[in-house]
Amino acid sequence: MKTIAFHTLGCKLNYSETSAIARQFQNSGYDVVDFEQPADVYVVNTCSVTDHADRKTKRVVKNALAQNEFANVVVIGCYAQLKPEEIAKIPGVNLVLGAAEKFNIVSHVQNLEYGCEQAIFNSHIKDIHSFNPAWSAGDRTRSFLKVQDGCDYFCAFCTIPLARGRSRSGAIEEVLKAADEIAAKGVKEIVLTGVNIGDFENESGENFLQLIQALDKVEGIDRFRISSIEPNLLTEEIIEFVASSDKFVPHFHIPLQSGSDRILESMRRRYKRDLYAERVSKIKSLMPHCCIGVDVIVGFPGETDEEFMETYEFIKELPVSYLHVFTYSERPNTTALRIKGRVPDATRRERHDMLVSLSEKKRRLFYEENLGNEFPVLWEQQKHGEYMQGFTSNYIKVKTTYDPVKVNRIDNLLLEDIDSEGVVIGRISELVHSKACVSH
Repeated sequence: MKTIAFHTLGCKLNYSETSAIARQFQNSGYDVVDFEQPADVYVVNTCSVTDHADRKTKRVVKNALAQNEFANVVVIGCYAQLKPEEIAKIPGVNLVLGAAEKFNIVSHVQNLEYGCEQAIFNSHIKDIHSFNPAWSAGDRTRSFLKVQDGCDYFCAFCTIPLARGRSRSGAIEEVLKAADEIAAKGVKEIVLTGVNIGDFENESGENFLQLIQALDKVEGIDRFRISSIEPNLLTEEIIEFVASSDKFVPHFHIPLQSGSDRILESMRRRYKRDLYAERVSKIKSLMPHCCIGVDVIVGFPGETDEEFMETYEFIKELPVSYLHVFTYSERPNTTALRIKGRVPDATRRERHDMLVSLSEKKRRLFYEENLGNEFPVLWEQQKHGEYMQGFTSNYIKVKTTYDPVKVNRIDNLLLEDIDSEGVVIGRISELVHSKACVSH
């Protein structure tokens, strides 16, 4: 039996696709092994959001060949679509597959095994129109379910439309079938993922609200979580539905990128800061204990000290729970390269550190506000000393005394204290299947 190993860089969407591709190989008679073990074939699923991801691809390929210098190495993903010739020059890479061909990988690898030479298969991104469903496996607790791919937004800083193509989705019926398959694996939570999931729409005219309404009726899944959704696509109807649902948890991750309207316009974002504040206010009015995550970019071309502080103060006043802070990096073929006013690297780092510090304060405050309340917690499989960890429905990281019987179960936990590592310590009360907070 041939052996194959996988390594995934980047987002949860990549993880879901890697898992789907691994199942293709298993169905074709391959044995999937750990990437740190000798294998006949190594597949690297790449990201290209930052320069660091590009460099990391080269290191991963080198590590694979250290396990088996005669192995076939296949590179797929966003980096493979954007820079296939550059990847082909990496020593040891046998096959580079672009976005259109990565789901045909089994036949390509079999051709390699028949003695074919190094090859690149990379179609023009404008020719990619199909949607390939995918979901992650291997984690008993949760699965990442791909519901949408591509993006039509073409933000000034982003290469994703160039790497994944235009926005496209499958039918709701296909998503429901995948959810049923995940439920059959005993998974308790599904995280909906994609490039721009709020833009879910198919040829039948089905939209994202209809999708989550249908998923809410799936049996065997206790929790659904929306991974990230654009503020202009997070409608009041979606917020109201999540607030009334027993399965969709009170957690939203909403990209902001900047608190300056001028910078938002320069970034080619499709909203102003007032709309963002309105969405946050609507969420908190219906779900006071809801967790809200924020993406923000620092050091975008032309961002002045005053505009950065405008972003800082805007976020500081918002009732949000944590930040994902990204330092702007120049990416080829993006319109941001034409914008004057390069921000020095030292200034970018300083602004990054300021927002990371703000994020830590926001998370701590959010945790403190919820102490004394009970929330349902889904327990993870990993053991941390005497403790096991999990996340509440509203995405608070918690721990309690380890009990193997509790793994992959949902328990009601009274949040009591915060430890030195910023994890909430709690006490289990009764088994529940509701996302509602019970105040004390």
